[in-house]
Amino acid sequence: MNLAKKVENKEGFTLIELMIVVAIIGILAAIAVPNFLTYQLKSKTAEAKTNLGAIQKSQLSYRAENEFYADCVVNPNAGVNGQGTKQAWDVPPVAGAGWGEIGYAPAGNVFYVYEVLTAQDNAAAIGNMVANTTGTDYAASAVADLDRNLTNGEFGFATDDTATGAPIVAATSLMAGAITLVTTVEDAAPGEF
Repeated sequence: MNLAKKVENKEGFTLIELMIVVAIIGILAAIAVPNFLTYQLKSKTAEAKTNLGAIQKSQLSYRAENEFYADCVVNPNAGVNGQGTKQAWDVPPVAGAGWGEIGYAPAGNVFYVYEVLTAQDNAAAIGNMVANTTGTDYAASAVADLDRNLTNGEFGFATDDTATGAPIVAATSLMAGAITLVTTVEDAAPGEF
């Protein structure tokens, strides 16, 4: 008899209580999911920073041998991908396109499109590089539309202009923004991915 009484007095959650719990979980998810997506996009920008650092090292090696930096054509040459997906790096690059000359290729596919333009063009041909595609200073850029909002995220790096001490403000043909800092990779479009 005591057992039957315990079963009769057992209480559970009411429908209202369950609906309140579901509503709280929904509110928490509505806050967490956009933040998670933003953090995910920020993590993809690490590719641009890492690759621009590697391009810088490759350019320094090239300059040590040739006394000039090399232009590197847009790669992947399909251009900025509005789908926010990875693209294959164009390998092997055409002789004189710059990437093979500086000895740079990323490991695997990339989200960003890369380009290097030199300043103070050198009128002499160096190796596979034709005249006016090498110079004493350069700007490198990485551009992508990771969040597919038709506004590109842009990262860049520029060397000092050794003659004037001024940074290269004009970036590359891919970038809408400008590079104002030197010696470090700069986010030329803050808040955009």
